[in-house]
Amino acid sequence: MTPNKHAILLGSGGHARVVLHLARACGVQVVGLCDPGLLGKGVTSWEGVPFLGGDDALSERASGTAVLLNGLGILPGNEARAQVQTRLSAAGWRFATLIHPAAWAAEDAMMGEGVQIMAGAIVQPGCQIAEGTIVNTRASVDHDARIGRFCHIAPGATLCGDVTLDHHVFVGAGATLVQGIHVGHGAIIAAGAVVVHDVAKDDTSFGRFGMRTKQ
Repeated sequence: MTPNKHAILLGSGGHARVVLHLARACGVQVVGLCDPGLLGKGVTSWEGVPFLGGDDALSERASGTAVLLNGLGILPGNEARAQVQTRLSAAGWRFATLIHPAAWAAEDAMMGEGVQIMAGAIVQPGCQIAEGTIVNTRASVDHDARIGRFCHIAPGATLCGDVTLDHHVFVGAGATLVQGIHVGHGAIIAAGAVVVHDVAKDDTSFGRFGMRTKQ
């Protein structure tokens, strides 16, 4: 996105703090924060950002005056990030796509709205990453990967070449997916797993020998 574009941050948890610093590193001016969880707590600012109120505070602003920063993280089974972004996108708001200056992404990598590429991450040529996905700190996505909507590739995870993740997949910290693996919608890859076989929709994989447990 264009540097110095005004943005409003959604959320005030740990991921929101990382996104705030990501935005600042990208030259984005964060002009306000919305989080219904802070209502009634006497908060006027958070991390130096003015507190605007809950998400309903956005109705007092025209959607073209700022972009939104999705500060909600992704945990297995938690759809809040996707729900908020889908609802506000339908209302006309746009979500910033951000790549940390200390990350590297190939020029031909395609990224959807609201994708966040954190510090130290690598996205190689031919990759497609759909809206709302997080490629977290030092994660590596190799050539021709296809990543669906609202996936989370946790810190230090490695996706080898030609890996496909369907939507809402969670890849745990330090996990490795070998080349050509396909992971179905809503599946979970456990932290530290080494996945050598495809993983079905909604399954959990613990790794090396393709062990899975149905949720």
